[in-house]
Amino acid sequence: MATLFRVLVLMVTAALLAGCSTLSRDGPDDQAIVSEATATVGQNPATPVLNYALVDLSRDVLEHVIQAPSGSLLASFGAGRAGAPELRVGAGDSIQVTIFESEAGGLFIPREAGSRPGNFVTFPPQLVDRSGSVSVPYAGQIQAAGRTLKEIQRDIELKLANRAIEPQAVVSFIQQRASDVSVVGDVNAPNKISLNPAGERVLDLISRAGGIRYPGYETFVTLQRGKRKSTVYFKELIENPGENIYVAPGDTIYVYREQRSFLAFGASGGNGLFFFEAERVSWAEGVAKAGGLNDDRADPAQAFLYRIVDRRILAKLGVDLTQFPADKGDIPVIFRANFRQPAMFFLAQQFPLQNQDILYVSNADSVELYKFLGLLNNTSATIGNVPQGLARAKQSIGDLGKK
Repeated sequence: MATLFRVLVLMVTAALLAGCSTLSRDGPDDQAIVSEATATVGQNPATPVLNYALVDLSRDVLEHVIQAPSGSLLASFGAGRAGAPELRVGAGDSIQVTIFESEAGGLFIPREAGSRPGNFVTFPPQLVDRSGSVSVPYAGQIQAAGRTLKEIQRDIELKLANRAIEPQAVVSFIQQRASDVSVVGDVNAPNKISLNPAGERVLDLISRAGGIRYPGYETFVTLQRGKRKSTVYFKELIENPGENIYVAPGDTIYVYREQRSFLAFGASGGNGLFFFEAERVSWAEGVAKAGGLNDDRADPAQAFLYRIVDRRILAKLGVDLTQFPADKGDIPVIFRANFRQPAMFFLAQQFPLQNQDILYVSNADSVELYKFLGLLNNTSATIGNVPQGLARAKQSIGDLGKK
């Protein structure tokens, strides 16, 4: 029997060696790529490619695993406790000035005009120039940019106090450009929108831009203010009123679609990329979307989910984090579910998938045994022709020796 085994090994080895040069290939052999490389940066097989934590799914784990927020407008820009931002005049705005005097015979109202209600004069609309100023008769150049309408009114009244009879000024917007907000991306009517002085929030502006084009569970909203920006899941704007903050002049709101997806590999019914196509998809539903567990291959006790998890969540779970750098906020984690346990399906049904999760189902140990037995079976089919096999092996080895 030992002699027969050595003969089999010799035949298989010779066939593999001969196949290196005789079998067709789509490209170079992997050994050729490695051996002909000028320089190589290798990985020690004994060293993990990346440190990660392994966490078995349980009731305690489920209580701490929540849908990770995509970001927070509230945290990035504040709650706006003072209410809506007060609109200020800016270059490019068009404003109109009206001056009231208490009686006729003053600077703007001639005495022969008699007494009339209001005794006012309205000047033509003026465009705030690049220097940020407008011109008011007898008051001169008035700085307007960066100031509120009330501040401009007070300035005009002070400059006319010694020339007009108890002057009072009223300044109003004719056209606003400096207080515009741009709403772009996947909305039905992208546009630059002038803010209402009463104040408007993110959802107000999205509504004025025609609303979102795609389902809310596939939509994200980015708010950019100067050099700062933050992104929030559209669902958060709806469910958490605190995230629906006031918009400020000059902000840009970018609405975009991102179809959330997960990857499935291993002994599932189907492998590949799968889209959520729903607001919420659980681990159990993800396995089902991927075709379930392959009855011929899968080990139900070894179902895994790969995810990057916030360090604070792992600390609450009691995971030993001493092997991970202290400044590393996100840590790779592999969650494991044992679907041989009947109750595990309840936990998996409550475990929410997140965008770009990876599901992997391991092969059962018996599958590897069947593969080995299949190899032996295929090899034993040649036993009846051992002399010819030995001759081919000898010839193959001889050919290799001539190279």
